[in-house]
Amino acid sequence: MKFVIDWGHGGSDPGAVGNGLREKDLTMKIGKMIGDMLGEYEGVQVIYTRTDDRYLSLEERAEIANKAGADFFLSVHINAGGGTGFESYVYNGNVSQATIAYQNVIHQEIMKAIGNVRDRGKKRANYAVLRETRMPALLTENLFIDNPSDATKLKSEQFLLQIAHGHAQGIVKAFGLKKKTKQQPQPKVSDKKLYRVQVGAFSDRKNAEKLAEELKKKGYPVYIVG
Repeated sequence: MKFVIDWGHGGSDPGAVGNGLREKDLTMKIGKMIGDMLGEYEGVQVIYTRTDDRYLSLEERAEIANKAGADFFLSVHINAGGGTGFESYVYNGNVSQATIAYQNVIHQEIMKAIGNVRDRGKKRANYAVLRETRMPALLTENLFIDNPSDATKLKSEQFLLQIAHGHAQGIVKAFGLKKKTKQQPQPKVSDKKLYRVQVGAFSDRKNAEKLAEELKKKGYPVYIVG
């Protein structure tokens, strides 16, 4: 499964600004966290529209997803305008039933993860990244940067992890992803219990040395006492 994660804004476009925060910085943090979390699941390929602080047009972002043949497109944003809470968007034109189903599941998981935050609802809009992408696409608005209470939450690394966890778990649930099985580490030689074997005593040292050489050839640690 190919998932494209779009970190909203970037470069010369800081996005919304308020309370000492910039949208482009927050979306980069949250988006990278989501990608890292999804990387723990089988058959998942995560593609970012940008991997650093650079400007991309909305059309370029959609084109990255289209060229990749992505199964799902997620655009992460922070809201502004004096409100509070979380909301999600799909395209307000003709969308598949899968798109609606994904929005329902992911929206619910995000709200569960972020706790006591106002749910502003599942919405539709004519946003370019939703309109121009040729696969199910979702845009999320994660609290309001110009609301002091919301901004306090957004300044918390723990809260950003909760936002990311909600997005990742929503995608996991929507697409039925399975966690990668972790291989058990092989024990080091020093971790193994070693047993000492005494094969006997020889009156003739040459006989002892001969047996010792044979055992060494087979990889056994051997030493002669006496």
